[in-house]
Amino acid sequence: MTKNMTIHIGPITLDEPVLLSPMAGVTDLPFRRLVKSFGAGLVTSEMIASQAMIRDHKRTHMMAYAESDEYLMSVQLAGCDPEMMALAARMNEDRGAAIIDINMGCPAKKIVGGYAGSALMQDIGEARRILAAVVRAVQIPVTLKMRTGWDISSRNAPELAHVAENEGIKMVTVHGRTRNQMYKGKSDWHFIHEVRDRISIPLIANGDILTCEDAAEALRQSGADGVMIGRGAYGRPWFLSQVIHYLKHGEKLPDPDLAELKQIVLDHYQAMLDHYGEEAGKKIARKHISWYTKGLRDSAVFRQQVNRLGDVGQVRAMINDFFDPLIRERAA
Repeated sequence: MTKNMTIHIGPITLDEPVLLSPMAGVTDLPFRRLVKSFGAGLVTSEMIASQAMIRDHKRTHMMAYAESDEYLMSVQLAGCDPEMMALAARMNEDRGAAIIDINMGCPAKKIVGGYAGSALMQDIGEARRILAAVVRAVQIPVTLKMRTGWDISSRNAPELAHVAENEGIKMVTVHGRTRNQMYKGKSDWHFIHEVRDRISIPLIANGDILTCEDAAEALRQSGADGVMIGRGAYGRPWFLSQVIHYLKHGEKLPDPDLAELKQIVLDHYQAMLDHYGEEAGKKIARKHISWYTKGLRDSAVFRQQVNRLGDVGQVRAMINDFFDPLIRERAA
């Protein structure tokens, strides 16, 4: 199993090598706090557009919101203008971010169309200017997240990682797909090892880490110092802690039982209502409720019904009505 579990990002030490990936519409404050409560080396905000941050967009500032129990929170920024990226980084440093992460991996058309995200992998010179501007702008560590390249014929992640280290980036995360693959095919953990060969700063492997065994295999193939988990945490905020335990001890911890799961769902639901307000919170929570209940008996019918409810009290009652018979049945 993993021998050295710590990761050093400049002056910051992560005690665990398992990180939560930034995910738009998912890694908001309630979800980050929940994942952190189970155990995670680092949590990262949703991707934030640097221009929106500077324009003082209310929702954007909510996305970057952190509290004291989230000390090791990284804020991820996306953009294509070095000066604006630098200014947004300084703003987040002032607001308490521990780390700034630069997004050069997002494959979404609206991000790539603005020549941000993974589009920057097509222009190493422009990428270098952004990296240098952000590093110079702040006193806290700056990290980089990217893909293996734009397409299969231009997998230049090793080159960009080398440039990034030279510009003062303190950690690199590589999702093992090209931009043009989007989320199709299989994450190429083995290719990430080519990045390992070009840099001495910490390297994190990302993509398709859905089981504890996946995490161990990703580390073996990539030579990375840690793993970053995204979709594997959907409906499983405890999954990162299971991976940490597996890497340390070689044994798999059980999932929460149904009574514990019900309480997690109810607590997470209330946290989202508190964070967003009832009207927005109940809508945003629907995807999480769906993920939590996937695979349980009659869950498809439950999801269809609960997603049509407008009253939060009725939603809570339906959650109880769904779980309670299952809990009694398991206890019998």
